[in-house]
Amino acid sequence: MSKEQHHGHTHAVGVHADRRYLLIVLILLLAFMIGEVVVAVVSGSLVLLSDAGHMLSDVGAIAGALWAMRLAARAAGGSWTFGWKRAEILSAAANGATLLVVSGVVGLEAIRRLIQPPPVEGGPVVVVALVGVAVNLVAAWSLARANRSSLNVEGAYQHIVTDLYAFIGTFVAGVVIVATGWARADPIASLVVVALMLRAAWALLRDSGRVLLEAAPEKIDLDHVREHLLSTEHVADVHDLHVWSVTSDLPTLSVHVVLADSCFHDGHAPQILDALQACLVGHFDVEHSTFQLEPASHATHEPGTH
Repeated sequence: MSKEQHHGHTHAVGVHADRRYLLIVLILLLAFMIGEVVVAVVSGSLVLLSDAGHMLSDVGAIAGALWAMRLAARAAGGSWTFGWKRAEILSAAANGATLLVVSGVVGLEAIRRLIQPPPVEGGPVVVVALVGVAVNLVAAWSLARANRSSLNVEGAYQHIVTDLYAFIGTFVAGVVIVATGWARADPIASLVVVALMLRAAWALLRDSGRVLLEAAPEKIDLDHVREHLLSTEHVADVHDLHVWSVTSDLPTLSVHVVLADSCFHDGHAPQILDALQACLVGHFDVEHSTFQLEPASHATHEPGTH
């Protein structure tokens, strides 16, 4: 006997509002990134160019999030039994990989300039950094209002916060160059930006990788799930317990539950199924679950259990 429970997940902030916040941030960052590239080329500042590279990854992350939201909104049908909900996870993984590539390119150039520093104008660096801090404060404020339980939105938000720290470092480097003329402050600040990009890339690849490889969500302890299920009256054993995430806010569970044979004779099994599902929703916030209820005698007919 099996039964699957489906509930629509509600969010404090609607999908349409999330799209609006992301679109606002995308326009802000795109305009600033173009201006930063121009100033970086004119002033010869690598730190500004590295910031622009990071901004490019942010623009890609937000554009990818918007694209993934549109795909995820498609209804399930045909062979796409869960719809396109994992599009946001693929987008997050792609953004993490992009961050790795950008950080590698900028890191190599920063090391080269650290060894042989070219002349850098500190004034434009300071001005652009201050504007960057302001732009990223507005962008972070906008995304903080969106639904950050989504890996896409949270990834975009973390990109913006990383940029904010990077621009603070850029401002410090510009001040040092203006005050002392020490050009190596520019590649040193670039390496700080690289470290921040690597940190953001690792977080995105780690979280998206857990979903794509169907690991159990970090917030769900499988031993606790097993204990709760076993504590339900008339449950003799549980096996083949699997918990995974279809997408960042959709944990899913399947499990075989062994009941006393009498539960199938007296019609008590449906009440036990209700109790099991209520346990998952109440204790673990898992609303999508599939149970196979079995009598103890069924074990001899089911190879490969675990």
